[in-house]
Amino acid sequence: MDAILADLAAEQDDLDSVLVGLTDEQWDTVTPSEPWTIRDQVSHLAFFEEQAALAAHDADGFGASLATIFDQGLDAYMATGLDRGRAMSPEEVLDWWRRVRRATVDALRRHHPDDRLPWYGPPMRAASSAVARLMETWAHGQDVLDALDMVRGPTDRLFRVAELGVKTFRFGFENRGLETPDRKVRVALRGPGGTVRVWNDDCTDSVTGPVEEFCLVVAHRRNVADTHLVIEGAIARRWMEVAQVFAGPPGPGRPPAGSGRR
Repeated sequence: MDAILADLAAEQDDLDSVLVGLTDEQWDTVTPSEPWTIRDQVSHLAFFEEQAALAAHDADGFGASLATIFDQGLDAYMATGLDRGRAMSPEEVLDWWRRVRRATVDALRRHHPDDRLPWYGPPMRAASSAVARLMETWAHGQDVLDALDMVRGPTDRLFRVAELGVKTFRFGFENRGLETPDRKVRVALRGPGGTVRVWNDDCTDSVTGPVEEFCLVVAHRRNVADTHLVIEGAIARRWMEVAQVFAGPPGPGRPPAGSGRR
């Protein structure tokens, strides 16, 4: 658990190092997840860090907050964090995110990796909750960097995001009401230091390539057509069209770069 939380904190610190140097005007730059701005991206992260901390230390309290989804509707609930952030200064949004992300790490540190915590849907293992927070930080951080035309180097932390992407194989299909294939896909990914991780090694369909590009696809930050991933087999190709590592309704994904949008 300590290793996962160290990776989560490192991912948060990397994004923080970008945000701390922004002007107030840059905080309102529209990101590729239109119409969300950088302010909205960080507000979204802060709101769900708050919820993750609550789920980790007060299951009943989290259950009560979850009831507001049924009262308000999903769209209104999702807007809660955005509205709070839009009423703050950029400095206040950054302080909010810093405070609640520390609370999440502290709350998760008190748990065994296999402890079950409530979340939106089935309960999650504490270790999985930490990895999900890492994935969200990295994915929304990618939107921030894209909005600023900045590039970051990949890290081996992405293998945690990739594993979550592999584990959500069924979800990508089920979330769209599609029949789940009866065979999985071999995934072989290369990290920035040359390390290679392989999942489902006995499967014939396969996805091979850089770990960063796989993560960008399953997190809907790049269209697979804009990557160097090598995809073999009909099941693998269909999976890369519907893969979704984050919870919630099916996302629209990103169109290919040639369509005129990022």
